[in-house]
Formats: sequence, structure tokens, C-alpha cells
Amino acid sequence: MSLNVTQKLIQEHLVSGDMNPGEEIGLKIDQTLTQDATGTMVMLELEAMGVEQAKTEASAQYVDHNVIQEDYRNADDHLFLRSAARKFGLYYSKPGNGVSHPVHMQKLAKPGKTLLGSDSHTCANGCMGMLAMGAGGIDVAMAIAGEPYYIKMPKVWGVKLTGELPDWVSAKDVILEMLRRHDVKGGVGKVIEYYGPGIDELSAMDRHVIANMGAELGATATVFPSDKEIKRFLKSQGRVDDWKEIKADDDATYDLHEEINLSELEPLIAKPSSPGNVVPVSEIAGEPIYQSYVGSSANPGYRDFAVAGEIVKGKQIAEGLSFDINPSSRQMLTQLVNEGHIASLLSAGARLHQAGCNGCIGMGQAPATGRNSLRTTPRNFPGRSGTREDSVFLCSPETAAASALTGEITDPRTLAMKYPRIKDADKVENDPGMLESPVDPATARGLELEKGPNISSIPSMEALQDNFEVPILLKMGDNISTDEILAGGSKVLPYRSNLPKISTFTFEIVDDNYYETAMKQRDEGGHAVVAGYNYGQGSSREHAALAPRYLGLKAVVVKDFARIHLQNLINFGILPLTFVDESEYDKLEQGDVLQFENVRETIRHHHEFEVGVKDKSEKIRVRHDLTERHLDIILAGGIINWIKNKQESGV
Repeated sequence: MSLNVTQKLIQEHLVSGDMNPGEEIGLKIDQTLTQDATGTMVMLELEAMGVEQAKTEASAQYVDHNVIQEDYRNADDHLFLRSAARKFGLYYSKPGNGVSHPVHMQKLAKPGKTLLGSDSHTCANGCMGMLAMGAGGIDVAMAIAGEPYYIKMPKVWGVKLTGELPDWVSAKDVILEMLRRHDVKGGVGKVIEYYGPGIDELSAMDRHVIANMGAELGATATVFPSDKEIKRFLKSQGRVDDWKEIKADDDATYDLHEEINLSELEPLIAKPSSPGNVVPVSEIAGEPIYQSYVGSSANPGYRDFAVAGEIVKGKQIAEGLSFDINPSSRQMLTQLVNEGHIASLLSAGARLHQAGCNGCIGMGQAPATGRNSLRTTPRNFPGRSGTREDSVFLCSPETAAASALTGEITDPRTLAMKYPRIKDADKVENDPGMLESPVDPATARGLELEKGPNISSIPSMEALQDNFEVPILLKMGDNISTDEILAGGSKVLPYRSNLPKISTFTFEIVDDNYYETAMKQRDEGGHAVVAGYNYGQGSSREHAALAPRYLGLKAVVVKDFARIHLQNLINFGILPLTFVDESEYDKLEQGDVLQFENVRETIRHHHEFEVGVKDKSEKIRVRHDLTERHLDIILAGGIINWIKNKQESGV
């Protein structure tokens, strides 16, 4: 049987199920990735499960999201994460070493392996010929403990690349073209596999750019072959022995097919406030901007910064503009310094920030109120930048640098200069001290976790009741993101290990009164929320499910769910339901009370059932697509209870 790259990776790691699209499969996980915004909870979950040592080939804990130490909270969490990495046998990436995705690519990623990360952009490492997927933190904790990862077998969407990128067009424009065509739901239930002659001209980091924003399409993963370019990249890192070739068989087929002629692309830009709101840069050229921002995991490569440095070299940025340079890794920053590109950027008026996620997640570099911000980041959801009424555009480094010079959105093709084509180095300097290796198991057994006063344990959660009535506290529209459910940013993220405190920010972007209303309702039986399509898109942060659950959320009824958030709801015992007839969404109003009867028996035996609407003398039909394993978790009240029940029963 001829196989594509995705099928080869899945077949090699399949532990249960068959590779039929839509069927649940279990996958062996070789590597995991956690970062500080989600990893603190993962480490607490490992402790709660009684895990002694990671059973993966390599697991790494990165500190990249919240490196600002304005008081004790982040510093304490960093100490806790390092102690947990040492205790459980993980690599530990120090603050300032860089964003998890490019650093993992540089140090640990291996062609042919599976990678599960508690960050939705883990899919970026699919550029290395890996099956790399984002997931909720507790799924990653389970993988660290040696458990399989369960997903529905995705369809494989083959995207053939032909031609070569023109001057002033780069990899960011390739993924923006995919978003222009298919919007933020186009990849749901699919792995996007790129192939064809156009790949030959894309560097490993170019592929990283494209794979990273597969998350914005809603894809399960993005996969590239492992070819001579991946071999070159690994050789530059001193890891050529980790390379192996992985390519699709000559007569491999795909469930879906598409073609992009790279030669026909032009500079593109995503307008506020969705990555799918894409138009040609030329269409909105002339719009004034306050900020131009280069960096993040969506454009983390050496050439992404070097090309910006060459564009502004010997020039000055526009007056009144903030030109923010956000290095993605310490290794890359060192290389840029050595080659003089940082000097070019600083001389032009740029502001240099430390290596980390920073402004991408709203941790600094927030734009001014009512002003436009151009960013090479992956997302522009409302408020994600740290400014509530923000206006963020997503673009390539070429467009960001050109616009920094003019002070307005500028098509870089209009600059009166030759396009600076830059290639990645064939050898780079390594700083081994920034990534600490796991300690030996004998030493680890004698170590204790260091917990500061801002770290609280996960409270116990009750099992799903059989009969309950819950008011709809929120009725929302389409594409509600996890940033809107529970934002990142400098105000919220320091409480990532303190559930009672972080829950106070839940849904504040949607409704300032949600927290107080939910807390009052929690003791009276809980509540429900209703929404439209693609509910929970964006970040993998499980806090967006855990915090509402802490506040009494029992059921979510929507038109459809984003993949990772759906699994997070299941993991924390929240009943995820969709409308059988989507027109019934219009029948429900905020404040309506939903009546659930005999629900434990009903969901076990029926995928479709009725829910009453109190005082309206009518019912709505809902459905679930839960597997038997999902049902066991939901009925237990969440995966932590489920694991405890298994341990107590000796299963």
C-alpha cells in the first residue's frame, strides 16, 4: 500500500484503532513540549497522578511565555518548573533561551517522531518530518506518563507547491494564502501535508513558518517531508545523526488536494481581528500605523530578522512609530549580533526585546489605544495584544519592515531597493548551558517540588449529575477564541498556577459580569453557555476549560467546536454538545434555563437527545460525538477523577 508522509507517521505510532478518517485512534507519543503558561498545571497534574519519571524519549519544559519578573510570582513559577523538570526527568529551557517551538526544532526535534505539546503552535515542528500536535495540558501529562494520545483519524489534505517565491514574497505569504482561501475553520479534522517541487526552495525555517500557522486553520497538524534541507538544518545544529529521509511514496494519494503556485503569490496581510481576514497588502496600503513588530514563533528564523535588518539598514524608521524586534531564540539572536543585523535594526530606531513569546501573547509591546499595529505573529484575536480595543494586522517581515520606514501599511515591492535574499547559515553556535538535560532517575527520586505562595493545587471536581437545571449565562457568536474565554497577557498569566485567582478573568472580554454571576450560580447548581461555530479556536491553554469548570460550567451547547478546546472540555468533565438543528440556536436566549434529565444514562446510549427549556414549553435537540472513553471521563467528572478511579480499582 502506497502511503503519504502523514500516513507513514501515524502507522508507525498506531497503538489502537484503524486509519479510517473519523475513527478514534491511539498514538504512541515520542516527545512532549510544555511551556510556562501551561506547564505549571501539567507539572501539578503529574504530581497528582503520582508520576515518578517521564516515559517519553524526550520531554522538555520551556520558559518562554511569561519571562517578565515584575514581582515574585513568575520567578517562583520558574523555580517550580525547574524543580519539576528535574524531578520528572525533563529538559529545562531557561528564561531567555527563546520560544519553545524554534528551540525544540533546533535542539530536540527528530524526523519520524511524534510530538505532543501543551501549546497549539506545537504543529510548527511538523516542518521536520514529524507528526507534531497541540493538545491540552492534561493530555500532555498523560503522554509524559506513557499513555497514548487519542484523536479522531484526520483526513490528509495534500497541498502541492509549485514554482518559487518572487522577490518580496516569503513563507508567511504562503500560509496567509491558505487562510485567504479557507479561513480559520478550513483545516478542522485534517492534517495538511505539503509536497511538490516548490518545497525545494523553502528552508527548514520557512517550513516552520507555514506549519506554525496551520493552527490558525484549525488543522490537527501540518506535515512536511524530511529531505536534504532538513538534513542540512540538522547538520548546522550538529545533529546530522538525527536525520532520516521520510517522503511520500511516488503514487501516494490524499483525501483532499490543492495546489499553490508560489510564483503567483503577492504580499498578503490579515486585517483585524482574525487570521482569516486576508487581503493583498496593496489593497490597504496607506493605512497609518503606530507599531511594527517582527518576531514570534510564526516568523522565528534568522532570515526573518535579517531581511528586516537589511531593509532598514542605513535608514530611519518613521517618526512616532514603535519598531519592536522580538527575538525568537538566543541562538538566533547571537547569530544576528555576529552578522551585524541587530546593529542595523537598532541604528534605524528599533527596540530590542529579550528572546521569548513576549508581545505575541500580550506580554509587553501592547499597542496604543485606537492605533494600528502590524505584527508577524500568528494571531490577531480581539484583545490578544494586551490592548482591549486593539487593531492588529498580521504580515510578513518584509511588509513589517517596509511599513516601519514609511509609517503606513506599505507593499514592500514599492521600495526603491533590491530585494535582500538571505540564506540560513550552514553552521550555527550552540549554547548548551541554556537547555538543561534531565538528571538521572536516582537523583530525581530524592528531589522535592519548589512551590511558592502563588501555586495552588487543583481542587477536586464532582462527577456529572443525572438531573440538573442550569441557566445560560452567556450566548455568544462564532469563532469565540480561548483568548476571549481566558486571556493571556501580563495581567492574567502570572496566575497560571493559581486557579481561584485566574478564574476571576474568565470571559471578561465577552462579559465583565460573568465571574460574579457564575460564582453566585456555582452554589446553586452551575450554569451553561451557548455559542456558534468554531467555539474555542486558538490557544491550547486548558485554563480556558478549567477556569469555567471551577466556576460551575456544566454544559456547552454550540454549532461546532475547535478540536483542542473540545478535548479540554471533556478532560475537565464539561458536557460538550452541538445543535442537531442549527436553527435552534436562535431559539435560545441568555438567561434561559436548560433542563437535563436522566443525562448519565441518556448520553451512554444515545448520541442525540432532547434538552428542555424551562418556562418555554419546548425542547431543543442536541447531540454529542463522544467515544466510550470520552463518556467514561465525562461521567467521572473529568480525567483526574477517571485516573484516580482506575488506580483505586486496580485497572
